[in-house]
Amino acid sequence: MKHLTLRLSTLLFAVAAVGSVHAAKDDMDVARLSNSLDQLSSDPSIGTYAQAEQARARDAVNQLAQARSRDRTHALYIAERRVDLARATAQLQDAQLQIGKLDREHDQIQLDGSRRETEMARRELERQRLQYQAAQEESARQLAAGAEAAAQAQAQADQAKKLAAAQAKVANAAKKQADLAAQAARAMRQQMQGDSTTNKDQGK
Repeated sequence: MKHLTLRLSTLLFAVAAVGSVHAAKDDMDVARLSNSLDQLSSDPSIGTYAQAEQARARDAVNQLAQARSRDRTHALYIAERRVDLARATAQLQDAQLQIGKLDREHDQIQLDGSRRETEMARRELERQRLQYQAAQEESARQLAAGAEAAAQAQAQADQAKKLAAAQAKVANAAKKQADLAAQAARAMRQQMQGDSTTNKDQGK
């Protein structure tokens, strides 16, 4: 009887020990998954993402802590997958936000580049417009200068014609005076010769 009692006591102790080992293992799994969720939620880069997935993961860990032995394996699997999904979803959301940020930066860079190209094109157009305007002004100035020079040349030509006409008149007048003077001189010589002949005749 004592021997049977001893064997029963040993068996009960062994069962209790096994139960304690399983309980300790259960507590370790719960602690491990809870710690993983705590690290995720406190992560400054991704902790604020996937809040719904984190909440479902905590529920799964709580269900694991309360699961019976026969449901333990399934509950552990669900809890681990929920924790993994929460972290993966948080990382995915962070990556999506980073990609969105990069896309916006890329769009802004393209927009800035387009603005710079537009500004450069506007400046080049303004430069060409000013060059064209300066060329027009220079052409107009040259035309005006040419017209003025032509007018001056015409005025000089007209003045030269007038001067030539006046000089011709003076020359004609001088020629007439010279002719008259020559005629007068001949007439005087003839008269003097006539007078001399008359005196000679009278002396005879």
